[in-house]
Amino acid sequence: METLCRDCGHRPLDSAGPCPACGSARLLSHAELHDLSIAHLDCDAFYAAIEKRDRPELRDRPVIVGGRHRGVVAACCYIARTYGVRSAMPMFKALRACPEAEIIKPDMKKYTAVGREVRAMMLECTPLVEPLSIDEAFMDLSGTQSLHRASAAETLAALALRVEEALSITVSIGLSYNKFLAKIASDLDKPRGFAVIGRAEARAFLADRPVGLLWGVGAAMQRRLARDGITRIGELARLDEATLVARYGKIGKRLSLCARGEDDRAVNPERETKSISSEITLDEDVSDPATLRPILWRLTETVARRLKKAGLAGGGVTLKLKTADFRILTRARRLGAATQSADEMFRAAEPLLAREADGRAFRLIGIGAHDLAPAAEAVQGDLFSGAAPSEDKVDKALDAVREKFGEDAIVRGRGFGTRLVRQGPSKVE
Repeated sequence: METLCRDCGHRPLDSAGPCPACGSARLLSHAELHDLSIAHLDCDAFYAAIEKRDRPELRDRPVIVGGRHRGVVAACCYIARTYGVRSAMPMFKALRACPEAEIIKPDMKKYTAVGREVRAMMLECTPLVEPLSIDEAFMDLSGTQSLHRASAAETLAALALRVEEALSITVSIGLSYNKFLAKIASDLDKPRGFAVIGRAEARAFLADRPVGLLWGVGAAMQRRLARDGITRIGELARLDEATLVARYGKIGKRLSLCARGEDDRAVNPERETKSISSEITLDEDVSDPATLRPILWRLTETVARRLKKAGLAGGGVTLKLKTADFRILTRARRLGAATQSADEMFRAAEPLLAREADGRAFRLIGIGAHDLAPAAEAVQGDLFSGAAPSEDKVDKALDAVREKFGEDAIVRGRGFGTRLVRQGPSKVE
C-alpha cells in the first residue's frame, strides 16, 4: 500500500494515524497510487466559492448564485446543499427549501477569469488538459514523472494546494487509469477531496452502482434498461458485448466497455466544440410572439459573436423554450450552408418560434448553433446564400462597438427595446 500526505508530500510507511512529518490527517493510500496518471479536477461549488472568498462575511451562510426573481440555481455552496438546494433547481423551490439563503447574481466575467487561472496552473503540470467546462477538466500526466520528479498523484496534490493558496478556492481530484473512472472518483470525496480508483477494484467498485453512473446513460436509456431488468452496472457487465449491441445498437459497445471499467478515450486538449448557445430566463412568462422575436434576435447576435470569436460557423440552429410549467422544448433546423451570420440563423429560427408560440407562455428562450465547422466554410457558404456582402461589414462594425462599450451600446432595429440580463452562462459545449 502506497501512502501520500496531501499537505506536505511526505510518503509515510504507515497509513495509520497522522503524517509523521507535518501532523496532517489528510493521508491518501492506495496500492496503485503512484502508477495511475489520468485525472479529473473539479472546482468545489465554484461560483459560490468565489463569492464567499470575496465576501468573507458569507463564509458560514448558505449562498445561492442565480437570478432571484425568475431564474434557476446556477450554483450553490455546500451549506445550501444540506437544505436540499441543487444546481438547475428553479429559484422559487430553492428559496422554499432555504429561505435564509443569500442570493447573488452571477458574475461570469469574474468566474471566467478565475477559471482561466486554474487552467493555467493545470497546464503547468501537463499540456494534456481537456476542459469540460469553466471549472473542470481532465488531465493526462503520463510521462511527467521525470519532469516534475514526482508521480502524478504527488503533482496533483501539490496542484490542489497551489490553487488554494493562490486563489482561495478548493478543488476535488479523481485519479484513475481512464477518464470515465477519474470523473467518478472526483465526486467521491467532495469537497477538497482526492479519491483513487485503480484497476484491481474497478469492476467490484462499479458492480452495485446504478447504470445512470455510466457515461452517456441518461433518463431515457435508464428506463429502457430497467424494462430489460437492468438497473445495476454489474448486471450489464455480465452480458457480452454482442448481446448489448444487438439489443441497444451502437451504444451497446460503450455500455459493455464502461460496465467493465474500460474507456479508451484519450485526454484531448483540442476537444471539438459541439455547440454554442445563449439563453435567458425572462422576468415574466411571455406568450406574445411580437415580444419574443426581438429577444430571440438579441440572443442570436450573441451566438454569432461567439462563433466569430471561436473561428467557427454553424450548420444548424436549435431553438430552446421552457414553458411556464418548466417543460423544455427544443426545435432544430439545418441551414443550407455553415454560417456566422446572425441574420441567417434568425431567419431559420424565427419560423420555429412562430410554430411554438401558439398562446403558451414561456419563461425561458434560447438559441444555439450546432453542426459546427471551421469559419472558412462560412465564407464559401455565403457566396451561395444570397447574403448581402455589406452585411458582414455591418456586423463587424457593430461587434467592434459592443466589444468596446458593452452589448447594449448599439442595437439593430430588430432588437430595439430589449436588454439581455442573463441569469446563467451562455454555453459552449
